[in-house]
Amino acid sequence: MAEIQTLIEMGFPKERAEKALAVTNYKGVEPAMEWLLAHADEPDVPAVGPGQTLGGNSSTNIEVTPAPTEPNTESSEVAKSFKCDECGKLFKNQDEMEFHAAKTNHSSFSESTEEKKPLTEEEKKAQLALLEERMKQKRKEREEKEKAEALERERLRIKSGKDLQDARQRLQEQEMQKLVEQRRREKIEDQKARERVRAQIEADKQARKLAALGRTEAPAPAPAAAPPAAPAAPAGPAVAYEQARIQLRLPDGNSLAHTFGAKEQLAAVRLYLQMHAQEFAQQDNFKLMTTFPKKVFTSDDYEKPLESLGLVPSAVIIVSRGQ
Repeated sequence: MAEIQTLIEMGFPKERAEKALAVTNYKGVEPAMEWLLAHADEPDVPAVGPGQTLGGNSSTNIEVTPAPTEPNTESSEVAKSFKCDECGKLFKNQDEMEFHAAKTNHSSFSESTEEKKPLTEEEKKAQLALLEERMKQKRKEREEKEKAEALERERLRIKSGKDLQDARQRLQEQEMQKLVEQRRREKIEDQKARERVRAQIEADKQARKLAALGRTEAPAPAPAAAPPAAPAAPAGPAVAYEQARIQLRLPDGNSLAHTFGAKEQLAAVRLYLQMHAQEFAQQDNFKLMTTFPKKVFTSDDYEKPLESLGLVPSAVIIVSRGQ
């Protein structure tokens, strides 16, 4: 028990500490300490006979020599205490002697006819004050230790929070960098698409001019003049559109417009919608359809290019929320 260890550290023998706690109903160290001071003169263990070796639970081998006797006296004096031959301190009983031996590593003891004087009231008060001071010191050390542990826990908590905040900031910077890179690529694609549109418009103008010139030069009544106009017929289908201008109409009435490559898949349109329409950013439960011709795109259609779905060169796609 912690109370027994505290009393032993204060200098009381283990057996007396256990007895004091039992007598005071284990109410704590202070009642037990007061009882020990009040009953310091009461004997606990019978005196040890001459020539006995005290071992007990202590690992120190204590040798007790008999008290010297005078050869002319009729009867030897009774040993009233034990004396440490190394420091000269007197002990009332075996427990005190064993505790002193364990604490100081002294091993030479002898019996003494000198009686250990009981503590006076002043000495009891002084010892009690000393014990109280030791308890205060131990309590202070424990509080300082707990305070240091609390500071260390707080330091670790702050460090962990800072590390988490730094990780979040790095993640946000990476996401922002990805978004900037994506917008840069979109601008480049838009510029290329506009250039393709201008080139296609110029090609259409040139084709119309050539077709007009072919019809003017060919004589009207001659049936053989018809073949020169034949190349103008395939001019329409020969135009290969490389882009698709898609307008997305949202359920709230707003719309988004963007130019895609003709060979891009319909999944690119879906991704563009999720990136630029907040209400569809975190969900996939919506449908894409066209009204003319009426068609609801399925999951298989998302893997097909826009030109094969009839969305080139331009188309309007209705966005509806899924059920």
